[in-house]
Amino acid sequence: MSVSSSQPKQPATIPKYIRFLFGGTAGMAATLFVQPLDLIKNRMQLSGEGGKARDHKSSFHAVRSIVKQEGLFGLYSGLSAGLLRQASYTTVRMGVYSTLFEKISKDGKPPNFFMKAGIGMTAGAVGAFFGTPAEISLIRMTADGRLPIAERRGYMNVFDALIRITREEGVLTLWRGCIPTIGRAMVVNAAQLASYSQAKQFILSTSYFVDNILCHFVASMISGLVTTAASMPVDIAKTRIQNMKIIDGKPEYRGALDVLTKVIRNEGLFSLWKGFTPYYARLGPHTVLTFIFLEQMNKFYRVYVLRDESAGGGGL
Repeated sequence: MSVSSSQPKQPATIPKYIRFLFGGTAGMAATLFVQPLDLIKNRMQLSGEGGKARDHKSSFHAVRSIVKQEGLFGLYSGLSAGLLRQASYTTVRMGVYSTLFEKISKDGKPPNFFMKAGIGMTAGAVGAFFGTPAEISLIRMTADGRLPIAERRGYMNVFDALIRITREEGVLTLWRGCIPTIGRAMVVNAAQLASYSQAKQFILSTSYFVDNILCHFVASMISGLVTTAASMPVDIAKTRIQNMKIIDGKPEYRGALDVLTKVIRNEGLFSLWKGFTPYYARLGPHTVLTFIFLEQMNKFYRVYVLRDESAGGGGL
């Protein structure tokens, strides 16, 4: 006589390497749409640096100036670096977050907000370490067009940037600003991933939404707004440190706190949120597109590979 097992069959889960692959692919796909906004955000954050007059009075002025001086494709300067950044940073952070999220969830019940924030910070810190070299290349490539021709670095693509930075400034320069980058990533991921999960959970608790693209869109927009407000001061410190030059053997800034102090003293407190519009315009759609792509890829994998049609989205 056969004895049936009393243990319930565990549902199949998405393999870890697939989670990492989907995370990076979703981020890269989103970057194709928002790279111009990232460039404008970086230009706005560097505008007024060193006590100079601001290059751009507004985001719209920045767009007009870039198109006029660098051409329409100038808005896509640094695209290769943006894609590599997503391939490294987002692949790791989304893979780590979704893996920890699933591990901590008990009996299908998601972790609370503080646990989500904690695993978001962990995922962000790990991802930022791997993504910093591409981040530095991205900052420099998007900033190059604002400099006089004689001062431009003229990187041809992200790989040229990585090779030249290593050769001309040393390999450790690829991790310049790593601490504020990790700090920003921890803030961004704690805010973005946790607020997305929490917003989605709240939205689904109402009778107006089901787990579909509309739900993912609304949760993503909420997440993008929360993340923008929380992370901009850290982001502007990171941007200026990674773009700084060494003058007479001395760096322009001693660290993130020095950047923030000088920005507040020379440009005013609200300059810490300079470029808010392009930052949110970039982060909002990037958040929306990343989560929508990720949720749909996870859903298709569950349905067509794992044959699990009970899952509405990607499990975030």
